[in-house]
Amino acid sequence: MKQIVSHLKNSRSLLLATHINPDGDAIGSLIAMGLALESLGKQVTLHCASPIPPVHRLLPATDTITGEADPRNDSETAVILDCGNFKRVGPAFAEIEKIETIINIDHHVTNTGFGGFRIVDTAACATAEILYRLIKKLGIDITPGMATSIYTGIFTDTGSFRFSNTNQAAFAICEEMVAIGMDPYKVAQNVYGTYSLGRIKLLNLALDSIELAAGGKVSIMTLTREMLVETGTHSEDIDGLINYARRIEDVKLAVLLQEMENGRRAETDSPRYHVSLRSDGAVDVAEIAATFGGGGHKVAAGFNIDSPLEEIRAKIMHLAEKL
Repeated sequence: MKQIVSHLKNSRSLLLATHINPDGDAIGSLIAMGLALESLGKQVTLHCASPIPPVHRLLPATDTITGEADPRNDSETAVILDCGNFKRVGPAFAEIEKIETIINIDHHVTNTGFGGFRIVDTAACATAEILYRLIKKLGIDITPGMATSIYTGIFTDTGSFRFSNTNQAAFAICEEMVAIGMDPYKVAQNVYGTYSLGRIKLLNLALDSIELAAGGKVSIMTLTREMLVETGTHSEDIDGLINYARRIEDVKLAVLLQEMENGRRAETDSPRYHVSLRSDGAVDVAEIAATFGGGGHKVAAGFNIDSPLEEIRAKIMHLAEKL
């Protein structure tokens, strides 16, 4: 960490990027690091290729996050956050890769070890936990905005402190963030409190799509572009829907097959799907995702695949037979 601290202090212009289809830890880490470096007088560009989910737009500076194909802005250092595979930054990967120094900060067990400098701590409950320690090492006073971002990263990645990755640091750091001025009620209400009517209608269609396999051990939920159009919703409204499939009694593995917005690049191409995997702990979904070029945690992972829906279903059913 000492080398990274030194490099960050000596860098004038930095690009911070996180993975596509961002969750609370990805966005919280991106913003917390951005605010921290800006407090040191650095020129900072924040990048995420996907739209910011509405539930995380409460966080400060979300309107400054760019999705441009070439977001470098002459940056001399790139900090890649919460991203187990460098290519998961999305279409801008080829341009970001050209930046002289790449720093990889992550907590996924499937991290590929990219970058000239890295902090990959798989014992951390969230990337936001690692950033908390890094910000402290930089000698930066954590502001309420940073505190809200760090808290959101930990709160969401631990499933509001319900998942097995919840550790002592999660509670200790969050207690400190509250003392700094973060409002836990406001974060909880924004993340879990309200939904649009369209999202409720989408949930209804998603629940109707659920199929069980492997004697009830596997649940498969499917969401198509037509469902989003019918309900007037967007891809960010899908966040969290897989948990309904995971909570079905006796289910060990929940699968969400999501047709992506830019799915078919040409008429002859196969449609593209994002496959989300959730486990009760009995199945290592990070290992499954890694075989398809994805990644994540033992209980939560995902990958993208270009294939007709029925072929994806067949591959999932094949996996189900092994459970």
